[in-house]
Amino acid sequence: MQGKTILIIGASSGIGRASAELAMSKGATVFSASRSNPNIAGVQHYDLDITDSNADFSFMPDKLHGLVYAPGTINLKPFHRFKEEDFQHDLNVNVLGATKVLQAAFKSLKASQGASVVLYSTVAAKLGMNFHSSIALAKGAVEGLGKSLAAEWSSHNIRVNMVAPSLTDTPLAGRILSTDDKKEASNKRHPIGRYGESEDLAEITTFLLSDQSSWITGQVIGVDGGVGNLKP
Repeated sequence: MQGKTILIIGASSGIGRASAELAMSKGATVFSASRSNPNIAGVQHYDLDITDSNADFSFMPDKLHGLVYAPGTINLKPFHRFKEEDFQHDLNVNVLGATKVLQAAFKSLKASQGASVVLYSTVAAKLGMNFHSSIALAKGAVEGLGKSLAAEWSSHNIRVNMVAPSLTDTPLAGRILSTDDKKEASNKRHPIGRYGESEDLAEITTFLLSDQSSWITGQVIGVDGGVGNLKP
């Protein structure tokens, strides 16, 4: 990661913050853009609301070696209770926000002559799960977008990969892990015996940003405690 310039959208908390801190520890120069300042020493922050149709991307560095799009949503309820605005919100944050950032960053990614993009999906896009219809819809679109861009941008030496976690202990998942009983139930649902931590996702994220992953693109990588493939 030495000498690399990385932009993380959504570094104020959770996986984005952990990835920013880890990338910096490995020698990268990290920029942050989101509605909230992560206040990480050494990280230059820019205010950005990715749901704003007039979002300003003039802060974009001339050259980017890596881009991480970390914003996400968790809205779980029976399908018949979702309203159109629920689906639209999940699409705006997870998919359309990503498209804005990716279009704005393309020239900067191309300029590095060897860039890596990391997007986030969810295990629910692969494994049918109760009450996940809206987020599975949005993240399924993220996977389709990422694979398409991986093909289209390969000629520019830009890699695009998706990380698909299961339940991870972030502020976004606060209600799901709000009690010891809920935490224990979540642990038992994962074959590896525990739910995820932000650091678990930060490790795979920085690996995908690094030159060590230079032959990996167009992949959806499950980091999910085994829940996506195993049923012990």
